[in-house]
Amino acid sequence: MKNYLIAFLILFSSFVFGQNGEKNFIDQNYIEVTGTAEMKIAPDEIFLKIIINEKDFKNKSLVEIEKQMLDKLTEIGIDCKNDLSIKDIASNFKNYLILKNDILLVKEYQLLVHEAKTAGKVITELQKIGISNINIDRIDNSKLLEYKKEIKINAVKAAQEKAKSMALAINQDIGKAIYIKELENNLIRQLEGKVAGIQIRGFSNTISSVSNYTETEMEFEKIELFYSVIIRFELN
Repeated sequence: MKNYLIAFLILFSSFVFGQNGEKNFIDQNYIEVTGTAEMKIAPDEIFLKIIINEKDFKNKSLVEIEKQMLDKLTEIGIDCKNDLSIKDIASNFKNYLILKNDILLVKEYQLLVHEAKTAGKVITELQKIGISNINIDRIDNSKLLEYKKEIKINAVKAAQEKAKSMALAINQDIGKAIYIKELENNLIRQLEGKVAGIQIRGFSNTISSVSNYTETEMEFEKIELFYSVIIRFELN
């Protein structure tokens, strides 16, 4: 029985390696290269966090403040119905010595704008009506998935060109790709380490302390994409 098993294995191995005269890629002559590609894209989705606290306003209710804000945003061309949403609403209670409870409302909104200039204008105009607790929550790009696909293709093309030039240096050429591997932890380097890579000249990401602020002073770092791939090509 043992002899039959050995004979079968030998026959099977001969069949596999004999098909079409092909070799296992480990036994083939090949060249291995790393292809990389980088891309920087401008953000077109800027999310602002706006907080209204009744305690910051005298003799005005949150409803009145909110109406002022909506009117001001509409005035500067913001589509409040589609681009403004409520993130959170909370009540803070204060107990006074006269045993009267006063409820102070705090309301948080998220506003989407599509360019830095508009974000700066929103901040400036809302400050004029007393709303200054505004933060830049995050930035993004609406076509990010398309850019990710594009950068992957660019990395593969870069690997192919590198392999061709290296093979040409030794008077050889490359054939088809026989191995492709994406490098992990290196695929997308988007907004690494900080909220949206924001650069505001002379100021921090929190705008609440800015008094003489103009929209032209705001700039955003571009979103950085990075991709790397290892490819082995036949070496002819």
